[in-house]
Amino acid sequence: MLRITLFALCLLLPCLVGCTSETPTAGDAEVPEAAGEKPVTSDAENFQVLLNTTKGDILLEVHPAWSPRGAERFKKLVEEGFYNDVAFFRVIDGFMAQVGIQGDPAVHAKWADNNIMDDPVIESNKRGYVSFAKTGLPDSRSTQFFINFGDNSNLDNMGFSPFAKVIKGMDVVDSLYNGYGEGAPGGAGPDQMRLRAQGNAYLKQEYPMLDYIKKATVVGEKPAEGEAKPEAEKAEGEKPAEKEATEKQPETRAEEKPEEKKEAAAKPEKEAAAEKKE
Repeated sequence: MLRITLFALCLLLPCLVGCTSETPTAGDAEVPEAAGEKPVTSDAENFQVLLNTTKGDILLEVHPAWSPRGAERFKKLVEEGFYNDVAFFRVIDGFMAQVGIQGDPAVHAKWADNNIMDDPVIESNKRGYVSFAKTGLPDSRSTQFFINFGDNSNLDNMGFSPFAKVIKGMDVVDSLYNGYGEGAPGGAGPDQMRLRAQGNAYLKQEYPMLDYIKKATVVGEKPAEGEAKPEAEKAEGEKPAEKEATEKQPETRAEEKPEEKKEAAAKPEKEAAAEKKE
């Protein structure tokens, strides 16, 4: 019971820290069908996304059948150029690597109230699988995603629905800089609220060793030009959840706390409001 309580607390803190005033709820007007909606199915074909990073290339295979809304949102963001020049700001050794806050505050702000509803968890958060970060609340996925370093299947029951997997370049994922550890306020790593407000300028000055996605492209498609634009509006605050309190747990980015090695879950970011711990 204590472990469950600690885990829930870890998720809440990051959410508050990473979500400035973004605290999505299932009852928001933007998602009137969030409660009790039937699972969405997708006949869309699998596709690949190439992440050209500062450490090398990572090739993802996206499966819409696993997480229809997640796959659709991910493709949209990639096509809009949202993930270009975006930092892996939260990399926890043995747990996961988290990315997805735009380096240009003006661009990120356009997606701040643009969450998507949850998808059923079909695949498990195993090594190399990719899921969107989220807060402890329903329908709180937005732009942040994480790549699992190990078996984080404990995240499955928390609603983290994998939408893709690494099919090439897992060695690159393993090499991403993890020296800063957990983010503020539980660790010495980047503060999500400051990152949202100040962008990459903040990271370059205080966390110069971080690795970045230099460019993300859908394989076979022409890279998009211009800045990312939001679609449906809803609150974003995401962080992968933390693993169990028993495992060493670094706090989550601005909303949840993952443990040191196999931390609770790739903490979703629930921010500003809630966090004071996306």
